[in-house]
Amino acid sequence: MRDDHRDYITVEDEKGNRKDYAIEALFDMKEESYALLKGEEETIVMKVEGEEGNQYLLGISDPLESEAILDAYQIAVENAQDR
Repeated sequence: MRDDHRDYITVEDEKGNRKDYAIEALFDMKEESYALLKGEEETIVMKVEGEEGNQYLLGISDPLESEAILDAYQIAVENAQDR
């Protein structure tokens, strides 16, 4: 069920399969910008590239890099909630 209070995007994978994702968060880490996207079955992180008004998302092909970014994001959120 979709939450109408969230923004959604459709991501097409390398095989042409399309999936809808809710934009959970946009955040910066190590001078890079990322989007945290939540689908029905998975949560993914993608890199935000381009300039304001002309931005696009790039997949992160290295699963270890993606997992490390997700872990760091979760730690940052938990630390912010503890304050």
